[in-house]
Amino acid sequence: QVQLVESGGGLVQPGGSLRLSCAASVGTFNSFAISWFRQVPGQEREFVAGSRWTGGSTRYADSGEGRFTFSKDRAKNTVYLQMSSLKPEDTAVYYCAGAYNLRQPELVDPGRFNYWGQGTQVTVSS
Repeated sequence: QVQLVESGGGLVQPGGSLRLSCAASVGTFNSFAISWFRQVPGQEREFVAGSRWTGGSTRYADSGEGRFTFSKDRAKNTVYLQMSSLKPEDTAVYYCAGAYNLRQPELVDPGRFNYWGQGTQVTVSS
C-alpha cells in the first residue's frame, strides 16, 4: 500500500520561497517514481517536476525551470520541492503523486499515476 502525505504549503509574498515535502510510505521503492503536480480550480492538473526514485534525471516543467528544485531524501523516504522566486501564477494546490514502472516521458502525465497525496495549498500574494 502506498501513502503520500504533503506538507509545507502556505501564504508567501511574490519573490519568496517555500519548500514542500512529500513523505512516502511505500512497500518497495524499486521502479517507483514521484512527480509534483499543481491544480488551480477549473483547470487541469499541471505537471511541475518529477523523477524516478532511483536512476534517471529529474524533469521540470518550463514554468518552474530554474526556480523549482526537486530532491529526494532516501533515508527519510521523502521528496521535496524547493520553490523560489515565486509568482502569483504559482498559486495552486500542489500534489505529489506516485506510480510504478514509468518511463521518463510519463513523469509528466497525471493519468499515469495511481497514488496521490491530499494536496497542499500554495498562495503567492502580497
